[in-house]
Amino acid sequence: MKKLSLSRSDIASLAASVCLGVFSPGALAQPAAAKPAQQCLTDLKAFDGQLQKEGYWLHSYGYGYGYPMYGYGYGYVAEPNVAGVGYSNVRPGYEVRTLIASANILAQRGDQQACESSLSAARTVYVAYAADLSSGKVPRLDVSAWRRQQIAAAVSVSGGDMAFRSDQLLGAGVVNPKGEDLGSVDDIVMSPQTGKVAYLVIGRGGIFGIDEKYVPVPWESFKAAPGNKLLVLATVKSTLEAAPHVKKDQNFQKDNFVAESVKVNAFWAAHAGQ
Repeated sequence: MKKLSLSRSDIASLAASVCLGVFSPGALAQPAAAKPAQQCLTDLKAFDGQLQKEGYWLHSYGYGYGYPMYGYGYGYVAEPNVAGVGYSNVRPGYEVRTLIASANILAQRGDQQACESSLSAARTVYVAYAADLSSGKVPRLDVSAWRRQQIAAAVSVSGGDMAFRSDQLLGAGVVNPKGEDLGSVDDIVMSPQTGKVAYLVIGRGGIFGIDEKYVPVPWESFKAAPGNKLLVLATVKSTLEAAPHVKKDQNFQKDNFVAESVKVNAFWAAHAGQ
């Protein structure tokens, strides 16, 4: 594949185009049943891992690639990533996320070439942005140390006078006491009897919601770190794999809430701390 060479304006235009759904019209017209472009999906996951490892963006902590996970319009990042560099709304982070999300869509539709082109553009933006941060003497975030601090300060969500907003919980990263990634909060389930939070649904695997698996966990099982940007769950990945799963947007329907609750509660009661 030829190396992609794009100017900053070219990349911005490409990001805007894919966001509006006009990038690669032929690819977007393909049927949903097309075989996914597995190589590009693998490349996407590798790039996602690179971003997390290098620490310029916090992913799965409620912030995604330069701004909050649940809003394109806000444009803020977790401190201290851009202090003194002059990115008032972190436009490069917006571009990277848009291009990665677009590459995901194209990969799922089976268009390997278009997916790789979008991913290549994302890499180009990232390299330039990381260089700007480096030249501005802005340090990479020490994710491991940050996690240890957050985990140590986490307290039970069911104790004290803690208040939680849905926009804080949705997208928040979930880790175990060892700091291992367990996923992020995809949904909040309220009890029809009490009107209070009953479960958080953890999305696991996939990228940007594609190919994720969804695991409901009782609310009282969690601890919350300061600012509610990170939740701690005393379990391991194998237990989450074995736990009851639900389908996207089809969990705990009114007519089966009690039945699902019994199943989920019984599992977690038997595997508490495992």
